[in-house]
Amino acid sequence: MRFSSSIILLGAAALSELSIAIPIQDSPRQRLLDGKPLPAKYRKNPPPPYTPGHRDPYDKAVDAIGDDLDPLPYRNGQGASVLGPWNRDRARQSPDLVRPPSTDHGNLPNLRWSFVDSHIRIEEGGWTRQTTVRELGTSVELAGVNMRLDEGAIRELHWHKEAEWAYVLEGRVRVTALDYEGGNFIDDLEKGDLWYFPSGVPHSLQGLSPNGTEFLLIFDDGNFSEESTFILTDWLAHTPKSVISQNFHLPPEIFDHIPKSEKYIFQGSQPGSIKDEQPTGKHIKKSKYQFTHKMLAQEPKSTTGGQVRITDSKNFPISKTIAAAHLDMQPGSLREMHWHPNADEWSFFIRGRARVTIFAAEGTARTFDYLPGDVGIVPRNMGHFIENIGDEPLEVLEIFRADEFRDFSLFQWLGETPKRMVVDTLFKGDKEAGEKFLEKIKGAEKDEITLPDKGLKEVKDL
Repeated sequence: MRFSSSIILLGAAALSELSIAIPIQDSPRQRLLDGKPLPAKYRKNPPPPYTPGHRDPYDKAVDAIGDDLDPLPYRNGQGASVLGPWNRDRARQSPDLVRPPSTDHGNLPNLRWSFVDSHIRIEEGGWTRQTTVRELGTSVELAGVNMRLDEGAIRELHWHKEAEWAYVLEGRVRVTALDYEGGNFIDDLEKGDLWYFPSGVPHSLQGLSPNGTEFLLIFDDGNFSEESTFILTDWLAHTPKSVISQNFHLPPEIFDHIPKSEKYIFQGSQPGSIKDEQPTGKHIKKSKYQFTHKMLAQEPKSTTGGQVRITDSKNFPISKTIAAAHLDMQPGSLREMHWHPNADEWSFFIRGRARVTIFAAEGTARTFDYLPGDVGIVPRNMGHFIENIGDEPLEVLEIFRADEFRDFSLFQWLGETPKRMVVDTLFKGDKEAGEKFLEKIKGAEKDEITLPDKGLKEVKDL
């Protein structure tokens, strides 16, 4: 019997679909579920992470995504496989929740959120999504909004109760504003630039480059909502036409076709140069305030493991309620153990993969993993670090509701504490270890992003 090629193709497709539906019997998790031994590649000496035989007394970081591992709750001979439903992709994104370090203890609220889990509001020529106290309960001091504007798209004229700080992630954007003294401001910004508009300052945004722009907005209140913005078209739509007529000294019919509701984000016409669009008139004046700043153009502080740029009211005077640091961390580097005494840290992860352990006193600590687009919260005064666990640079924004960036370095603190007290506290009964430690910290040099010594890297890789 002869079969047509179409029938053969249909049969092949059906077999393909059937094969997709069959569980992968040779996966480590499935074999453990079935009570079978692991394949030889998983019985190495020493055994790889997330297997019953694996041992790691030092709780080294594991890059589950980079190493294509399936995290399971095994740690130093304890734990068991998972019999119920399992979201492998989620587990790989947060391996330190699946198998926490042995040093984690107690209850801490969730301190991680991904913008991919935030609802997106889609508009003509753009979109917006937010992370506030409603999405992340610990985001009490600051709220974040991720916004995208296509070329020519406008975030319409508006203002907020809260101050607005922003970092341009990609593309170019034009900002306009009116200051408290009636001076107008216009500037064009690109990747790595900032703007800051104090409470009540009216402003607008427009995408410029061929692919528009995307930016991160920060507001100095965790309860902020994009829906509570004061928008020009929304105000006029809810004001009697007679009042609008009197306000602008024009016949009411002039306003018959103004928008009947807010426009929010919409496609606008292509803007000209700032010079061409600068307002003119008898009482018009330019603002004497600088509402923008080029953060990535700052001269960075170079450390052994990367670069740090800090922007606060010292070098961006208008920014009275938001301070920030930009971190560029090499693979294997550590944002040294530290804490912030004046504000919660609201971190935004731009690139790379990171591990963070947060110490909350009372014997409580919890570890979280972060990917690009994730938000992390560290409440003020809680000790923490940021570890680059991937094979690429890690780029992070640390943002604070404060006029000045402040942190305490554990390395510096111990280096500037009497040696006797340090040894009595940490190394009593182990003189040799104490002497080695004191030799390392005697310079008390603050190294915000530190790169472990080569010997330590080799130990880490064992």
